[in-house]
Amino acid sequence: MKVPAWNPAVEFMAREALERVQLAGLRQTVAWALRTPFYRRRLAEAGVRHPEDISALRDLRHIPYTTKDDLRAAYPDGLLAVDREQVVRLHTSSGTTGMPTVIYHSRQDLDGWTELVARCIVATGAGSRDVFQNMTNYGLFTGGLGLHYGAERVGMLVIPASSGNTSRQVQLMKNFQTTVLHATPSYLLHLHAALASEGVDREQLALRKAFIGAEPHSEETRRKIEQLFGIDAYNSYGLSEMNGPGVAFECQYKTGLHLWEDAYVLEVIDPRSLQPCAEGETGEIVLTTLQRQATPLLRYRTRDLSHLVSGHCPCGRSHRRLARLTGRSDDMLIINGVNVFPSQIEDVLMKTPEVGTNYLIQIDKRGSLDRLAVKTEIYAKLFTGDPRTLDDLRERIAEQLRAAILVKPAVELHEPGSLPVSEGKARRVIDLRPAF
Repeated sequence: MKVPAWNPAVEFMAREALERVQLAGLRQTVAWALRTPFYRRRLAEAGVRHPEDISALRDLRHIPYTTKDDLRAAYPDGLLAVDREQVVRLHTSSGTTGMPTVIYHSRQDLDGWTELVARCIVATGAGSRDVFQNMTNYGLFTGGLGLHYGAERVGMLVIPASSGNTSRQVQLMKNFQTTVLHATPSYLLHLHAALASEGVDREQLALRKAFIGAEPHSEETRRKIEQLFGIDAYNSYGLSEMNGPGVAFECQYKTGLHLWEDAYVLEVIDPRSLQPCAEGETGEIVLTTLQRQATPLLRYRTRDLSHLVSGHCPCGRSHRRLARLTGRSDDMLIINGVNVFPSQIEDVLMKTPEVGTNYLIQIDKRGSLDRLAVKTEIYAKLFTGDPRTLDDLRERIAEQLRAAILVKPAVELHEPGSLPVSEGKARRVIDLRPAF
């Protein structure tokens, strides 16, 4: 089978050649970074005053990490490496947890970003014959515009639907025979539940693929989406500090996310010791930009947790692969001294046939102890039978969760549509414990 590729010369490049490209890109990035006061100081402390001081990729390890706090401290333009006249767009974070972060883009930066997204799209087998419906936010959020421009470059018919207005989404899918969707996994689950209420059968739609991301999700959630819609769903990885979508994407074989190493240097480190992780060991993803001139970033700590996938992908691409993200180092919940990731809870729920498409995790205090409650929707027909059936299901879910996370939660069963639905990134965790 011929493997679809947007830029085969780069995607299948030999490792030795790819590493030479990375070294040249790293030197160029250092040259751009030296134009900013922040990096001039940081690099001087590491003994780097000229791009030529970088003689090999391993020299990157002598450069200090960059953190989100550094970006916040540099707000609004302390990391801008080009004249403002060269800037054509900026994206910022929401700033809900403090000072926002800002990433500037030159025209060259946007062109490079669009090329990366085009690679991702074609790697899944999608192409110019597809109708692409973009169901994520446009604006300062990078997901909407990032996929939009990549899809247009591939030649797809793009429907810039943005997020929300589910009735309108369903009608667009039906009227224009959408074949590829881009949405958060939580919204796709909600969308499927809405099809019946809109009077639309799955057979009336032309869907064949979905690109899902922007929030951590389990493999079971992906499978549920694929089964409900009868499509292939592809996991994606991106973050606004690295442009947005297009950092890494699954190909048709779904054996991990190919990270485009001509555009980024990838490291995986222990978030406590900050030392490199062995291949296959879960750690924090650290990324260095290699192509972005307006806002170059060196060794940016993403807080995202994953591990490198060993071996070779059947597609033949040479770029290394990341496993599905398990969460973020700062998303971990500590419940009565036990470390729990929301993705562990989701994995159990999505494996349970009776569970619907929405759930919520709530933590509060009862005296000196933490109390974990898991609220999940189940199918309506279960509420019409013997109440003991609900009691048995509640206990079964609680025991399965206890086996997975070593904490037995209180489980609440809810009717479909009774829990809050998010049209953007789902808010799955509500922590009501006092801050101190």
